[in-house]
Amino acid sequence: MCEDCNEKTVSRRGLLAGGLALSLAAPLATLAHAQEATEPAPVSPEDALQRLVEGNARYVANAAINTDHSLTRANRAEGQQPFAAIVSCSDSRVAPELIFDQGPGALFVVRVAGNFITEDGLATLEYGVAVLGIKTIVVLGHTACGAVDATIKSIADNALPPGHLPSLVNAIRPAVYDVMGEAPEDLLAAATAQNAKLNAARALAEGPILSAAAADGKLNAVAGLYEIASGKVTFL
Repeated sequence: MCEDCNEKTVSRRGLLAGGLALSLAAPLATLAHAQEATEPAPVSPEDALQRLVEGNARYVANAAINTDHSLTRANRAEGQQPFAAIVSCSDSRVAPELIFDQGPGALFVVRVAGNFITEDGLATLEYGVAVLGIKTIVVLGHTACGAVDATIKSIADNALPPGHLPSLVNAIRPAVYDVMGEAPEDLLAAATAQNAKLNAARALAEGPILSAAAADGKLNAVAGLYEIASGKVTFL
């Protein structure tokens, strides 16, 4: 008997078996991602926030499910339906879609160093709520925030930084002053948390669009703190 022929036969069988496994795995994977993509939109602000909580838990556990971004690309070309807005810092280590394990089109993100709400940011949030139907706003601070740290140093030195940086410092300054009197053990951490809280409160208070949506129970806003080392978001 031809030994080479036996080896070739075994090799072909292995290839066929491998091909069969791949052919079965691909539809199953596609089906799983299709189910993720068609997950119904949250019906309330509480549901929207819970989806973010669950997504962050998956991210921390390294068990993300939103990994196939090509599957719903054609649908996204028809429009967007985000369920939450994230006001986050521009820090390159802060990526809201990854942190909350959400695919493209799920989050409406406003970014600025120091994660505070500017006039343009406010208009952006109003658009998200009034036009896109966003149900929750998360103002997301993070550990080791350079913008907050720069503000603390500016106050301590009684000097403003160069260029346009004073606009950042002036926006964050109220949060630092709020906590300085309490003499916290970690001033940076306390000021970062307070900055997120102040801006979350502002999101709910600003009229006419955001405050009206909040009064009707259609919108909430919360402050969160992202711990870079662990990936966990703590809602304050």
